[in-house]
Amino acid sequence: MSDETATGFRVLVEGPVATVTLDRPQVRNAQTPALWAALSEFARSLPGDVRVVVLRGEGRSFSAGLDLSVVAGGEFQELARVSPEACADRIAEFQQAFSWLRRPDLVTVAAVQGHAIGAGFQLALACDLRIAADDAVFAMAEVTLGLVPDLTGTKRLVELVGYGRALELCVTGRKVGAAEAERIGLVNLVVARDELDAAAADLAQAVLAGPRDAVVEIKALLSGASGRSYPEQERAEREAQTRRIRDLAGLGE
Repeated sequence: MSDETATGFRVLVEGPVATVTLDRPQVRNAQTPALWAALSEFARSLPGDVRVVVLRGEGRSFSAGLDLSVVAGGEFQELARVSPEACADRIAEFQQAFSWLRRPDLVTVAAVQGHAIGAGFQLALACDLRIAADDAVFAMAEVTLGLVPDLTGTKRLVELVGYGRALELCVTGRKVGAAEAERIGLVNLVVARDELDAAAADLAQAVLAGPRDAVVEIKALLSGASGRSYPEQERAEREAQTRRIRDLAGLGE
């Protein structure tokens, strides 16, 4: 077990499952650059035997998004004053706190209750799978601040709901309740609020029931499918299955 409460989250590692809990409930788990830096550092030190990461929020909300004190304070103004290249490089560092959740060797699960707004929505989108409590509300609210979603969420959003609906959600910033989120494919499952943690744990155990190497190959096949033609995907399937057959026969490299 590792405790990172000072930087806005805490971690519990139990064998192959790591549970990351955003832990700023007094501000609905609003996010800061310090939290992003700490998440990136945690990802680099994640034990190699971890197969599933469950991401959750303490209190009433998953995450209400960017802490508005950052927008009003010196950090945001500092980004405006540096060169465009330096600003983009800094945002690239922020993005690392989200992109590691797509690592090929992990299956990541967001357990979302209450608000998942802006950066909170994008953090949930960075995960492979999403379970929502029936009180969950999603919104890509960056437009209301005159900003764009820049924390790796736009591609996954388009993949999940299509261009037209993704554009509508991003340019209006409107709120999407749990039932609609399930209907349009944003979340895999909606459960009662008091069943959320148990549902996430059940899903983690279901993932762990499959052999790790097979799960890794399946994730790679599916995550890359949208960028391949049918012949390319068929070749990827053949190659992955050949590796599995050889490995199961004890002939793997």
